[in-house]
Amino acid sequence: MNKPILNVKDVPKPAQWLTLSIQHLFAMFGATILVPYLVGLSPSIALISSGLGTLAFLLITQFKVPAYLGSSFAFIAPVIAAKASGGPGAAMIGTFMAGLVYGIVSLVIKKAGYRWIMNLLPPVVVGPVIVVIGLSLSSTAVGMAMNNPAGKYSLLHFSVGLVALAATVIFSIYAKGMLSMIPILGGIVVGYIYALAVGVVDLAPVGKAHWFEMPDFLFPFIDYKVKVTWSLVGLMVPVAIVTLSEHIGHQLVLSKVVGKDYIKDPGLHRSILGDGTATMISALIGGPPKTTYGENIGVLAITRVYSVYVLAGAAVIAVLFGFIGKMTALISTIPTPVMGGVSILLFGIIASSGLRMLVDSKINFGDKRNLVIASVILVIGIGGAFIKVANFQIQGMALAAIIGVVLNLVLPGREPAKEDLFEEQKSA
Repeated sequence: MNKPILNVKDVPKPAQWLTLSIQHLFAMFGATILVPYLVGLSPSIALISSGLGTLAFLLITQFKVPAYLGSSFAFIAPVIAAKASGGPGAAMIGTFMAGLVYGIVSLVIKKAGYRWIMNLLPPVVVGPVIVVIGLSLSSTAVGMAMNNPAGKYSLLHFSVGLVALAATVIFSIYAKGMLSMIPILGGIVVGYIYALAVGVVDLAPVGKAHWFEMPDFLFPFIDYKVKVTWSLVGLMVPVAIVTLSEHIGHQLVLSKVVGKDYIKDPGLHRSILGDGTATMISALIGGPPKTTYGENIGVLAITRVYSVYVLAGAAVIAVLFGFIGKMTALISTIPTPVMGGVSILLFGIIASSGLRMLVDSKINFGDKRNLVIASVILVIGIGGAFIKVANFQIQGMALAAIIGVVLNLVLPGREPAKEDLFEEQKSA
C-alpha cells in the first residue's frame, strides 16, 4: 500500500476539501441518478438520500470507513415490479424491509460472527445471481436506446444511444486517472451533447424551473398507505441476499486499499448496519435502495486521499444539489436513448462482474455440484420463473437467489468459509 496523502481521520484544508469532495460527487453522480431514471423515481431525492445515507453510514461506522453510498442497481427490477403492482409507495415499503434485513443480519453477525453468512453466500451462488441481475435488465436497456418517446423504433434515437454507448466505452478503456472513474457521467454528457445537436432535447423545463425547489418527497402515511404484503416481501427482501455479498466484497476491497481490516474494526456488523440504515432513510423520503459504491473506492485508490471528511463533504454537496430546481430539471431533459446507451454497457458490466467473481474465486465447473448450482440459478433467474401461492409471489432473481442458497446448503461437497476474510484477501 502506498503512503496516504490524507489518512482516514485527517481533515483537509477548505479549498482542497471542496475539490476532493466534488471529485467524489462526480464519481457517483451518473450511476446514482441513472437508477431513479430507470425506475421512475425522483433523481433529486436519489441525490438527497445518497447524501443522508452516507452521513448515517459514517456515523454508524464511527467515522472509520471512507465509503460513499449511492443508488443500488441490484434492486432495479424488483422496484419496477413493486411500482407496477402497488405504486411508488409499495416500492418504498419494500425498500424499507430490505434495509431491515440488513439490520437483522448485522445483529446476528454481532452475536455469532460472520462465517455463517459466508457459508450462506459463497461465490458459486452470488456470482450467477449477479449475472442474472445484469442480463435480466438487458431488454430494458436496448429498448430505451432504440425507441422514440412513443415506444417505436427510431434510427435517430438509436444513434443517440450508440453515441452515448461509444463515449462510455471510450471513457472506460482509454481515460486515465479520475476520468477513468466517471465513464457513466462522461457517456451521459457526450450523449446529451449529441442529442442536443440532432434536436431531440427539450430544454423548456430548465427555463421554467426555479433555482431552489422543494423535491418531490414521498413520506409514509402521508403520501401513501403503509401496507405490507407477502408478495412485496417475496419481491424485495431476497435481493438483500445479493447486496449483502456485494457489501462484504466492497469492504474487503476497501480494506485492501486503505490498509485497515474493516471486517474487524469497526466490524462487518457496523458497516452492514450503516448500509441498511441508509436504505431505510432513503425509503422514508422516496429514494431508491442504497449500496456502497465501487466508483468511489476507485477514487480513493487513485488519489490516496482516505479522509472520511472528504466523503462527508461529498454527501453534504449531494444533499444541496437535490434542492437545486435547475439541476433536477436539467436531469429530466436527458433523452431516454442516452440513458439506454449507457445502460447497455453498465448492465453488461454487472453481468460480467458476476463472471469475474467466479473466475477470481477459482470456481471449478468440472465439479458437478458447482455446475448444477450455477445452471439452475441462471435459467430460473433469466427465464423469469415464479412461485405463486394465494397472495404470495416470489419471482425471477429473488427466486433464483433463494434456490441457489438452498442448493448450496443441501448438496454434498460444500467447502466451509475461511476463518479470516481479510487475510485471505491479502494473500490473494
